Amino acid sequence: MKPPPFDYLAPASLEEAVEAMARYGDEAKLLAGGQSLVPLLAFRLAGPGVLVDLNRVRELDYLRDDDGRLVIGAMTRHRTVQDLPGLRRRCAMLAEGVESIGHVAIRNRGTVGGSLAHADPAAEWPALALALDGECEVVGPRGARTLAVEELFVTYFTTTLEPDEVLKEVRLRLPAGRVGSTFVELARRHGDFAIAGVGALLALDDDGSVGDARLVLIGVRDQAVRARAAEEALVGSKPDDAQLDEAVALVDGAIEPSDDLQGSAAYRRHVAKVLARRALVEARGRAERRGGGDGGPA
Repeated sequence: MKPPPFDYLAPASLEEAVEAMARYGDEAKLLAGGQSLVPLLAFRLAGPGVLVDLNRVRELDYLRDDDGRLVIGAMTRHRTVQDLPGLRRRCAMLAEGVESIGHVAIRNRGTVGGSLAHADPAAEWPALALALDGECEVVGPRGARTLAVEELFVTYFTTTLEPDEVLKEVRLRLPAGRVGSTFVELARRHGDFAIAGVGALLALDDDGSVGDARLVLIGVRDQAVRARAAEEALVGSKPDDAQLDEAVALVDGAIEPSDDLQGSAAYRRHVAKVLARRALVEARGRAERRGGGDGGPA
């Protein structure tokens, strides 16, 4: 199928992009990597009157380390993050999460900002940003504002961005110290959207107890979610198998899976808890090995 007619704008700067969005408002749609929007246009599930292409806005394409925070411009491609030297050593969860996004061609074109703004509950970036205390900077005609990633998402494919705002960057706090993390997901085929996915991060204190814990899930609610009750159960405890089981049982209260063509709600709930335990076991093992001087992934 072919998309419905639309006017096409290709601003060369963020300022021009904001001006275009302010001029056309709800009638306009931003095009980043196009990996979600272009199929929607082709199936006529989206029909903007104006398409504002950000691919010439070079100032949105950057990736830098700023005092322990990874600062990612909205037009940075997934592949650029995946290829960042030392990323797996610093945060395996982030590296493995990005590697789980679609196929190579999708990672080559898709953008970090586009994924966050699309707010697909089965996408990896929203969960990764939640787990790493993400902050977003957005720019509009009224100026710039910063919001926590958890304030960005509302429900399926819906964010708190105003129609005339453009996502500029996301900032993630990378873990330091005796930390282990991982990202695992289940899909029918490699590259498909996840039936369920889990990111886990454990930071161990000198005595082996959990100083910090993060557990995020995708595909099991109307948005990516942090299982905060499970995290709280882990912090301050020794992460033995019994403690991990207790934390996994608390995942139930954080998720609200629904039935669809990929599986029933009960199946998704089961898969989510199985993956959560696998992820926590792997994160624990990696953190413990870091304590022994192992130079493997964090």
